[in-house]
Amino acid sequence: MVSGASEAAEGPEPASGAAFFGCEVRAWRLHVELSQRELGDKANYGQQYVAKVEAGERLASPEFATACDRVFGTPGVFARLRRRASQWGYPDWFVPYLQMERSATGILDYSASLVMGLLQTEDYARAVFRATHPRASAEEIDAKVGRRLKRREVLEGDTPPLLWCVLNETCLRTAVGGNAVMCQQLGHLLAQSESPHITLQVLPFGMGAPPSAESFTVLTFDEGPSVAYADTLIAGQLIDSVTAVADATATYDWLRAVAMHPDESLAMIRRVMEDYAP
Repeated sequence: MVSGASEAAEGPEPASGAAFFGCEVRAWRLHVELSQRELGDKANYGQQYVAKVEAGERLASPEFATACDRVFGTPGVFARLRRRASQWGYPDWFVPYLQMERSATGILDYSASLVMGLLQTEDYARAVFRATHPRASAEEIDAKVGRRLKRREVLEGDTPPLLWCVLNETCLRTAVGGNAVMCQQLGHLLAQSESPHITLQVLPFGMGAPPSAESFTVLTFDEGPSVAYADTLIAGQLIDSVTAVADATATYDWLRAVAMHPDESLAMIRRVMEDYAP
């Protein structure tokens, strides 16, 4: 980057990917001596949109990033920066999983103790992060929650992946965040289950020892081999070994076989939700 843009970009480290991207847009806009309105006109966006991007209030669209490259004469730089900014704040070991999650055609998840991230409500996610990051500031927790909620976009596209989630009954009985939060969380599960792309099953306590003691996920694709992902205390692990993925898939098939029927599972979620209701 040339000196004028670099000087304009100096300051505290941005708190998010959106803020980092916005800082760079502002630096280059000042370097080429454009107002926010003028940049908006050239990029076919409104001045308010440019202002929100520069303030880090929203992550710019891929189209805006491409327009910035055209206006600033930086071929591909802002497009690449925007892709990287969308992954800002995630641990390096989690980024490869995120990239695969976005292109997967099937997500097979077993949740052993907590509801999987894609299906968490805002308050449930905040309670989880507060418990696992007790020294984090409120702003840091908010950022983590925001990134988790953003992952929902995977399920909101025109062709979302088929999500199959087996929830150990522990997920329903562990009062994360208290009764009100759990009531909302279980209601969210019921609402999500109405999608034809989402299937939920509950593995009840009465089934005895579960086929897996730990949570894990298998991602499937139209083209290319499946991959498995498992969380650990220190970091998550993405597994592409053919043998290991085959074993994980077989375990998941067994989980689905011994779990309750989807209709019975939803009925159980409703009953437990009533227990949490005031």
